[in-house]
Amino acid sequence: MYDLIIIGGGPAGMAAAVYAARKRLDTLLTANDIGGQMNWTTGIENYMGYQFIEGSDLIEKFEAQVNHFPVDQKIGQKVARITKIDSGFEVVSESGNKFQSKAVLLATGKRPRRLNVPGETELTGHGVSYCAVCDGPIFAGQKVAVIGGGNSALEAALDMVRIAEHVELVSATPLTGDTVLIEKLSNAKNLRTFLGHQTEEILGKDLVEGIVIKDLRTGEHKKLDATGVFIEIGLVPNSDMVRSLIKLNQFGEVPVNCSCETEIPGLFAAGDVTTVPEKQIVIAAGEGAKAALQAHRYLQRLAR
Repeated sequence: MYDLIIIGGGPAGMAAAVYAARKRLDTLLTANDIGGQMNWTTGIENYMGYQFIEGSDLIEKFEAQVNHFPVDQKIGQKVARITKIDSGFEVVSESGNKFQSKAVLLATGKRPRRLNVPGETELTGHGVSYCAVCDGPIFAGQKVAVIGGGNSALEAALDMVRIAEHVELVSATPLTGDTVLIEKLSNAKNLRTFLGHQTEEILGKDLVEGIVIKDLRTGEHKKLDATGVFIEIGLVPNSDMVRSLIKLNQFGEVPVNCSCETEIPGLFAAGDVTTVPEKQIVIAAGEGAKAALQAHRYLQRLAR
């Protein structure tokens, strides 16, 4: 029986682990991986204390700080469900491992949203990718397509114009990302943009060979050659493990108050999985720290 189980190894989960350990809570940190969405990021220019830092370097610094404290860690275990029990909570992994605690802190972040078009599932890992940071270098000197119009898509396109022969940027909507990113891309000579176009199919048998897009205004279909397709159309909260426990909002996010409390006493949440606005590393880390402090306060009340 732990005092606190923290689920998630991103900035919210790791910051929470440090604060929980400093409060001498018997803590378990369980996560699918260490780093979370920071694993998808190359350069970070808006985390306080660093004018610029690589995502992998920031992960290492977070991890080293967590490892400085006596926090039990179960990494590589995906949580299937969280249930309420008389003494607190039971956390069950997909492999069947069970852990119990007096309080739980959910910091599971988000995962990439899928297009759900023909060819996507079959060609994932064979040219279809959800992380230009991770897989971009594989397609150096090739033709690629980036799907999406927000910041993640623009950042992916910006990465790829530097290393690919040609980049097709396809978005069903006008570009909604930051102006500074749009301005940087406007100077790219090897970029072609299709706004108001919907991706209908990803072509290829064993490897990606291209995509089919539809002009939403005219209904016309076009085939674009590409050996790589980067799908960057947003993220979905990793909240399935509490779907039967609490009521999520319309986006699948976990509703929390300003103290990171959910509707169930003892169940806290922090970071991108929650309703807190502005999904940023610095905000997730701060929310994780706050949630751990509130969990400590909750456990103190339980002990009285």
